Parts: sequence; structure tokens; C-alpha cells
Amino acid sequence: MTDAPLKLFNSLTRELEAFQPIHEGEARVYTCGPTVYNYQHIGNMRAYIFADTLGRTLSHKGLKLSHVINITDVGHLTSDADAGDDKMEKAAAAQGKSAWDIARYYQEVFEADLDRLNVRKPAHPRATDYVTSMIEWGKQMEEKHCYELESGLYFDVSTVPDYGRLARAVTEDGEGRIDEVEGKRNAADFAIWRKTPPGETRQMEWDSPWGKGAPGWHLECSVMSAELLGHPFDIHTGGIDHREIHHPNEIAQNQAHNCSSDSAARIWMHNNFLIDRRGKMSKSTGEFLVLQTLVDRGYHPLAYRMMCLQAHYRSELEFSWEGLEAALVRLKRMVILAERLQDALPQPEAEHPKFAPALEKFETAIADDLNTPIALTALEDALSIKKVDAGIKRAVVEAMDEVLGLELFSLTRADLRLRPKTAEISEGEIEEALTRRKTARAEKDFAKSDAIRDELAAKGVEVMDGDPLGWEWKLG
Repeated sequence: MTDAPLKLFNSLTRELEAFQPIHEGEARVYTCGPTVYNYQHIGNMRAYIFADTLGRTLSHKGLKLSHVINITDVGHLTSDADAGDDKMEKAAAAQGKSAWDIARYYQEVFEADLDRLNVRKPAHPRATDYVTSMIEWGKQMEEKHCYELESGLYFDVSTVPDYGRLARAVTEDGEGRIDEVEGKRNAADFAIWRKTPPGETRQMEWDSPWGKGAPGWHLECSVMSAELLGHPFDIHTGGIDHREIHHPNEIAQNQAHNCSSDSAARIWMHNNFLIDRRGKMSKSTGEFLVLQTLVDRGYHPLAYRMMCLQAHYRSELEFSWEGLEAALVRLKRMVILAERLQDALPQPEAEHPKFAPALEKFETAIADDLNTPIALTALEDALSIKKVDAGIKRAVVEAMDEVLGLELFSLTRADLRLRPKTAEISEGEIEEALTRRKTARAEKDFAKSDAIRDELAAKGVEVMDGDPLGWEWKLG
């Protein structure tokens, strides 16, 4: 493929910047992972589709990828600041299970969702495995950057240069989600260590120089990125909500610990929100969509990946069932075209002049800050090219799909059929009825054909005569 220099939008500078790896031939990426106290809603999962697309693009550019998605299994409170209950402890109490069991279960569900969305497997370190290192970081920062209160050890944000420049927060009023903690020097100061309140026992607590307790939420990402990727590293990603508090606090810790004004990550990247018609998707409302909800409604998870790729990662994306249906239809069309290449052997280093425009369009798009909406149209252009060697065409399509992650050569029509969980008729029964109907039509027994169609319609099956996609049926 035509090579194009990769440019990425850096939230720290608010500018597009040419990507130059710190370590030659290697890209190191850290992605803020989930707090595993509940199911991840599909808005959360958008962040990992984005991070995976970034990682795939870096691999496509010939770089060895080191990618970490951390697992927060301690320290994250019910607010994003320093008041409220620990999310893990609260979930454990509500469900009558140990916090460790809660973390293990929801981590497994999260990882299964990544698999279903074809997100490649990065490292998944747990915060609780790094508590000793977090305590060491706190000890190293304490003298110059921290102070102790009855509730814990706090970081003084006035001790580091340009605190909040990532969020562009210039006043204390700009830190709207920070709750009051008595004794804090600055409204934006945050906990490095939270002491267990007198008379209480937590399921997750450790001894420290500041008393028994647990680390603050922000500390884990600084510690794990340093230990697993080294400081500095190339790219830090996360949802746009992390840009306001969590990531500025990470940067402050990195500066304090490393005795540097550097933020540790050279480029900070943030995906925008998924919006439903009730507003930003959030678990705090108690009503949110998870990936299994889409599957239960009959939508393959990769239809959701397609939906995400149709919008630029920095744009808000509105979720609707109609939009998901349209994304599924688009994916079906691609699968139909890819099916015709199933028996072709990909040609290594394949080139053909007919593919040059699609290849250039694709390369230019992904190099332009991961412009996946345009990259998808380039993939469709390549799939629609006719009268070319099938092996060359398959090689081109595979290379594009390796970046977009739609698994075009693994999916089948059966995988993508709309089959709600509530359907009371099996796929085998539908196919048997359609076979009988085809026979009746061939024999010009249209009364029998119509009767079979009505029989299927009564069970929620829409027979799609004349469907240009050739899908034949769907469950309503």
C-alpha cells in the first residue's frame, strides 16, 4: 500500500502531530481500562474499539506494538473525586459477594466483550497487583508534593507546573466534578492514599506509611504505565471524560515522581461520547445498554464495531436501533462481496493498477488521525472492483480489514442474521420451511407458497423475496 505519514490529534496541544515513536520500530500505548464493578456499557466499549483501531494502524505501519489496558479493581470511588464509597466495595456489599469475586467476574465479562468486538488482546494488568509499587510512588512524592489529612494522603496540584493544561481548566470552577474534602489546600487536590475510616474494615486494604487503606484511583495508571511501558512512552488513550480530571492527575503524578515537567506520554488521545436519545450513556442512571443487549436483539457485535467506525473517534456518536440496523446492512454487503473471494489465495505483495485509487484513499484516511469513515468507503471501493485477479483482490481487502477489524473473511451470513433471543422458531425450522416454499413455487403452487409464507410470518419470520442482499429471511 501507498505509505502516508501518520498524524494524530494530541489533546495536550490540541493539534495534529506527526507520530514519531520514541523507541525506533516500536509503539507503546496505554489505554485506561474499566473499573470492574459492573458490566461495561456500549459507550465504554467505544473507547476500546478506538484504541484497537489505533493499535492496528500502528501495526499496519510496521511498528511493534506494546499495548496495555489496565483493570481497575480497587480505588475508584463512586464519584470521580475523593468522596463516596469505593465502587468495588459497594458492588460487593450489594451483591453479597467478595470484592475479589466481583472483580474477577466483571473482568471476564469485559474480556469476553473485547473478543466479540474483535479487539486484539493487549496486556490486562490488575491494579491490585501493583499496590506495593503505588506505595513506593507515594513515599517518593510525599515530601515535595503531598500532605496528610485524617482521611489520607493528598497530592497538592500547585506543586507541579501547568496543572490541568490537558483539560484546559484555568479556574477552580472548571473542576466541576470535584467534591469537597475537609482540609484540602486546593479544590483540585486528589488522594494518593485513602485511609480506612476508624472502626471500619474494608475487603481491599493494605498497610502503608499513612495507615491501613487503599490507593487513590489515579495512581494506578501512572505506576502501571511506568512499570510496563517505561516513561516516557508514546500514546495514552481514554474517553474524553478522563481528559478533565483523571488524566491531568496522572500527569501531575508523573511530573512529581519523575522530577520533570514532561507528561510521560508524548501524545494523549481521547474518544468522544456515545450519545443515546436520553443523553450521554452512563452507568450512574442505572439504565444502560450492554453488548449482550444488542446480541439479544439479534445484532452481531461487529455491527456495533461498524457503527463506531462510521464516525470519527473524536466526534460524538448517536446510538439508535435504526443506526445499528444500517450498520448491520452495510456489514452484510461487505460480507457478501468477501464471500466471493473465499476460495482465492491472497497474493503476497499484490499490486494492480485498478486498486491504486482505493489504496491511496485508504492510506490517506487512516494516516489522517484514523479517519475510519473514509477508510470504510475505500474498503467498499476495493470490494466492488471487478475483472481483477481474485488473489490480488483478497490480499488488498485483507490488508484493509486487518486495520478495521471487521473479520470479513470469518463472518458468514448465518452469523449476521437478525435473530432475537426471544425467537421461538429455530433456524433449522425456518430453512426447512423455505425449502418447502421454494419447491411449491417451482411447481407453481402459489397457494401453498403463500400459506408457508403466512405460517412463517405468524412466527415472526419475514421472508425477503427479491432482497438485493440475498439474505432471504429475518426475524422481526
